[in-house]
Amino acid sequence: MYYENQKRKKTSIVLGIFLLLIILLLIALNLKFEKFDFQTQSNYKTQNLSYETNTIEKEEKYNKIENASESIVGISKLKQNGTTVFLNNAETSLGLGSGVIVTEDGYIVTNQHVAGNKYSNCYVTLKNGESYSGNVVWADTNIDIAIIKITSAKLKYLPLGDSDSLHLAEDVYAIGNPIGFEFQRTVTKGIISGLNRTIKIESETENSYMEDLIQTDATINEGNSGGGLISENGELIGINSIKISSAEGMGFAVPINIIKPIIEKLESSGKFEEAYLGIYGYDKEVIPYLNSTLKIDSGIYVAQILADGPLYRSGLQVGDIITKIDETQIDKMNDLRRYIYTKNPGESVNLEVQRNGRNFMISVKLGNKM
Repeated sequence: MYYENQKRKKTSIVLGIFLLLIILLLIALNLKFEKFDFQTQSNYKTQNLSYETNTIEKEEKYNKIENASESIVGISKLKQNGTTVFLNNAETSLGLGSGVIVTEDGYIVTNQHVAGNKYSNCYVTLKNGESYSGNVVWADTNIDIAIIKITSAKLKYLPLGDSDSLHLAEDVYAIGNPIGFEFQRTVTKGIISGLNRTIKIESETENSYMEDLIQTDATINEGNSGGGLISENGELIGINSIKISSAEGMGFAVPINIIKPIIEKLESSGKFEEAYLGIYGYDKEVIPYLNSTLKIDSGIYVAQILADGPLYRSGLQVGDIITKIDETQIDKMNDLRRYIYTKNPGESVNLEVQRNGRNFMISVKLGNKM
C-alpha cells in the first residue's frame, strides 16, 4: 500500500511537471506569435508610412514645378497675328522665346538675343493669354541676359535660388516655349552635367566666349531660350541660353546669382545705374584658347581696356591679372561682374593686380555704363 501511494505520488508529480511544461510552451508560443504579429503590423505601418511620405514628397515636388511654370512667359519681337508653330520659321520670323517673371511688379529675365538691347521693345504673353508691351531696362551681350519691365501688378513670380550651391548630378527642370506658343511651358527634366563651363561662340567677324555656364542634359530647344532652369525646390537657378546642336543632351544656362544684385536694385528702387570698369577679361579656363603658353592659377586675365572706361589711364595693361577687388578674391569674370553690379557709378574700388610676378594696387572711380 505504501509503495502504491508513493508510485501515485511520483506519477502525479511527473504529470504536473509535464502539464506545467505544456502550459509554459503554450505561453511561449503565444508570446512569439504576438511578437510576430506586432512586428508584421509594425513593418506594415512603417512601409505604409514610408510610402505615404514618398508620395507626399513627390506631390510637393510636382506642385512646386507646376507652380514654377506659371511664372514662365512667352516673348516675341513682333506682334503676332497668329500663334501657330506651323508658320514657316515661326521662331525666327517672330523672334519667339521665353522669359521668367522674377518680381511681383513685372520684371522679367530672359536672354539678350531674345529681347534685344537696352531701351528696345518686345511683346510678353502671360499664361492667362494676356499680352503686354515690354521695355528692356537692362541687357548685356557678354552674358546674353536682358531684363524686361511690363506694367502689371501682383504677378506670380519665381523665387531666386542659389546657383553657387549646385552639385553635379542634381535634378533640374527646364521650362520654356519650344518652337512656339502652342507648346508653351513645356517641362523637361535633366541633371546638372557640368559647372563653370566655357563655350566658344564663333561668328563671321569675331570669336567670343561665354563663361561660368551651367551645363544640363535637360532638353532645350530654340524657343526655350530665356526660359528658366529650375531646381527641385521650384527656385530659379539659371536662364537657359544655348545648346550644342552637334551633340545630344548638351544645353547651357547662365547662373542666376550673376544678376541677383541687379534684380534686387530694380525691385527696391525701380532703377539700375550700371557701374563699370571698362575692360574685357577672361577666366583661366579661356586662356588656353588665347595663348597656349600662358598659365595662370587664379584671377582675371585683362584682354582689352576700353578707351572710354575709367581704367584706360590707370596704368593697367593688357596681359595683367586682376586677382582681387576690395580684398575680395576673384577667379571668374562673373565674380568681377557680380561685385561691380553691387556698386554705383562714382564709387571707388581697389584692384590688386599681378604683372610679371609683381603685385601692385590700382584705385579707380567706377564709370557709368549708358
